[in-house]
Amino acid sequence: MRQLAAPLVMAELGWVGMGIVDTIMVGRVSAEAMGAVSLGSVVFYAVAVLDSGLMLGLDTLVSQAFGAGDLMDCHRSLVSAIYFSLPVAPVLMLLMWCSIPLLSLFGINPAVLRDTVPYLEAIMWSTLPLILFFALRRYLQGMSRATPIMFSLVTANLVNVAGNWILVYGHFGAPAMGAERSGWATCFSRVYMVAVLAGYALYLGRHIGLFRASLALDFRRIRRLVALGLPAAAQLSLEIGVFAVATAIIGTLDPLSLAAHQIAINTASFTYMVPLGIGSAAAVRVGQALGRGDPQAAGRAGWAAIALGAGFMAAAGVALIAAPGYVALAFTTDRGVIQTAVSLLAVAALFQLFDGTQAVATGALRGTGDTRTPMLCHMFFYWLVGLPLGCLLCFRLHGRAVGLWMGLCVALILIGCVLLVVWSRKVHAMAARPAVV
Repeated sequence: MRQLAAPLVMAELGWVGMGIVDTIMVGRVSAEAMGAVSLGSVVFYAVAVLDSGLMLGLDTLVSQAFGAGDLMDCHRSLVSAIYFSLPVAPVLMLLMWCSIPLLSLFGINPAVLRDTVPYLEAIMWSTLPLILFFALRRYLQGMSRATPIMFSLVTANLVNVAGNWILVYGHFGAPAMGAERSGWATCFSRVYMVAVLAGYALYLGRHIGLFRASLALDFRRIRRLVALGLPAAAQLSLEIGVFAVATAIIGTLDPLSLAAHQIAINTASFTYMVPLGIGSAAAVRVGQALGRGDPQAAGRAGWAAIALGAGFMAAAGVALIAAPGYVALAFTTDRGVIQTAVSLLAVAALFQLFDGTQAVATGALRGTGDTRTPMLCHMFFYWLVGLPLGCLLCFRLHGRAVGLWMGLCVALILIGCVLLVVWSRKVHAMAARPAVV
């Protein structure tokens, strides 16, 4: 588990690191620019995650086929995923484009909105590269090839830093454009990411028969990919969407609250990447064990992953309680922003353990082919419990941004507890099945 989880954790940290780089770079420009990056990012992911989430079905298809020793089946799943992604990318870009005029309806601070629109218009061009990257990533990690994924994401951060330094601050003759150019730097780094994985997949494919895979459209496999991936995509959309709505709501308060929210959400996302990477490893190991007919090993892999993820997030919660001011200071020197961010980080510390548990349990369940249960949990607890409660605390009880975060904290605690119970029952059901010798 550790051999696969470590590079996937580093990959996830590299992924969220790109958003943190953008935030830190524009945070030196203004609180409005930082808020614009926050708002633009969540709007982008709320839409783009639909197709990226559909690629999560590859975790089940590729890992189980690899566990069964059928490499050609792995290749055919990759081909089907690429075919599926190509027509969907422009549709998602159109949805993002149409969402831009709607932002003004939320009453977002005009200074923040003025920077958000050009940032979103730039970053949306990374939609297709990002989708193809996710397809290649799930294909490679399903066959236990995680190191190239880590390399592509970690080095992409260097590309992003260089791009931000040149474009945001106006070096080497480029005009300083703040938030908008930060979006272009991120876009360039994502093109780099998919180029690295595509190059490695083509190199590897020469040795494992990728070029012998049929290029014919396999509608049955695409339907299977959609059946597995659609609930996973919906779950991610529900999760990202609720934070997108929370960001828009906080954007109606003041720029300082929105900037503090961006600091807290980047920090929480950073710690969340560790159990998310462990959850990806759990999906692969559980799927591979089931593919080779060993349900008992699948159960052991899932429990080991959950313990590892929960242990890390418990430590992260302690760290956020102990030193929130230092975390906020890494993003900005604005005292007003830091003060609000410290309060939000205290709330984030409360849900770390449960956020880690639900992330890994979701991955383990995905390895068994169950993507529907996490979707239902996120839909009910985030949207019917957490968000209404957060709005009540924010506006009626005058808790402002902290009150909204408290509502989402309650939702995460409930999701973590329920998914842990579901996984436990799944393990007992698998244990009743005999291993295939």
